[in-house]
Amino acid sequence: MDKDIFSELKDLGFDDVSNIDIYGKNKVVKKMVEEKKQSVDNFLYDKTVNCPICGNTFKVRAVKTSSIRISKKDTDFFINYKNINPYFYDVWLCPICGYAAMKSDFNKIKSYQKELIEKNISLKWHSKQYPKIYDLSIAIERYKLSLLNYVASESHSSKKAMNCLKLAWMYRLDGNEKIEKTFLKNALDGFIDAYSNEDFPIYGMNRFSLMYLLGELYRRLDMEDKALLWFGNVITNNLASSKIKDMARNQKDLIRENQRNKIQAEKKSDDNSSNTDTENHKKKGLLSKLFNI
Repeated sequence: MDKDIFSELKDLGFDDVSNIDIYGKNKVVKKMVEEKKQSVDNFLYDKTVNCPICGNTFKVRAVKTSSIRISKKDTDFFINYKNINPYFYDVWLCPICGYAAMKSDFNKIKSYQKELIEKNISLKWHSKQYPKIYDLSIAIERYKLSLLNYVASESHSSKKAMNCLKLAWMYRLDGNEKIEKTFLKNALDGFIDAYSNEDFPIYGMNRFSLMYLLGELYRRLDMEDKALLWFGNVITNNLASSKIKDMARNQKDLIRENQRNKIQAEKKSDDNSSNTDTENHKKKGLLSKLFNI
């Protein structure tokens, strides 16, 4: 549509009527998007960090502590946030050498790992310019870069496991259950190894918190017998806190309820099948009498 349809009205004092979209849908949408971006940008600031691999000084986007608002918590410790999602900004990435890690690990790197990063990451790295505001797809990409660095640098299982767990959470936000479960399984494998071979605390979790998490990961992966075993170990340990025991009991009860529902559903299905067989037998008997079959 010609956007100069009001040009004749300029002589009547309307000088600003050129290029008007009379329905203005695109403008409204664009304005809303821009306002949202400006709002999100207010929750962020630039933090200066030094790369422990190449020595480069660069800025990372960081979430203001005052902006963090929790909406709810999932039973595998995933936190849903309002306003802005801090998980999106959890990975720090050096634009020069490609070294990436979750911010809590960024400076925790040994000399032999630096050589591995330089060899396996930096030599292949092509720098990328990211926007000031990250979305879910960017967060997933950066978490995968971080995971690749953990693998390349032969990091502890706990680091790879936590990275995988956070990737699972990102795919949960994306609504992709299949890939979410893939990363939940990878997280489970890593945390099982860490439970046996690493010192506590592990990412703020004591032994019993990790035991609970292992049970919950098993539950989410439909391995209920193993989940019950880990939950039971938490519940019966005198050293575990009452809070983590209550969480384990809740999940144990959830499994038991789910199992009862399955049994009832199977029984109902068997009863329906039995009734159908009986009806078919009666019909066959009637036909036999009528037609001497």
